[in-house]
Amino acid sequence: MNWTDSIKTYNPYNEQEEKDREIILKCIDKFHNILTRENEIAHITSSAFVLNKTKDKVLMVHHNIYNSWSWTGGHADGEEDLLAVAIREVREETGVNNIRPVSSDIFSLDILTVLGHVKRGKYVAPHLHLSVAYLVEADESELLIIKEDENSGVKWIPIEEVNAYSNEPHMQKVYSKLISKIKELKRKCQDKL
Repeated sequence: MNWTDSIKTYNPYNEQEEKDREIILKCIDKFHNILTRENEIAHITSSAFVLNKTKDKVLMVHHNIYNSWSWTGGHADGEEDLLAVAIREVREETGVNNIRPVSSDIFSLDILTVLGHVKRGKYVAPHLHLSVAYLVEADESELLIIKEDENSGVKWIPIEEVNAYSNEPHMQKVYSKLISKIKELKRKCQDKL
């Protein structure tokens, strides 16, 4: 399935995802360069919510621009395999290599606002990240490496403490949603046993 079909067929978790999916699909139809940063209004990004094997910790980075602990992720930069983008970003931002998708399906759709900021000495105007996120698992015992040009810390955070580490209210809502979805998945798995 191609990347646009995976967004079209994604089953929204809530009203926020339903509306965001609708707008993301409109942007895909309207803009030919939605996969690249050439589109300075909105572009596709791909993130990973990285769990350990016991699913009680999340691998997060302290993001330099946002000065907050956050999930890993980045720009598609023309790449259509958004799961591959998410996994690449985990590797680049944390040094972890042993990563596997919990599922190849999209785990979350979100439109994220990006405030104006300076990156590599150049001003980047406010814009939207059309975020396609995946749930992945990584090996908690692997050596963590800081990517100094993007983050100033990498660590495993207990899943129930994720929002205490984030100082971005809009991202706290996203993380709360993801954690709720994970709890529902755990309950479904336990019910099957």
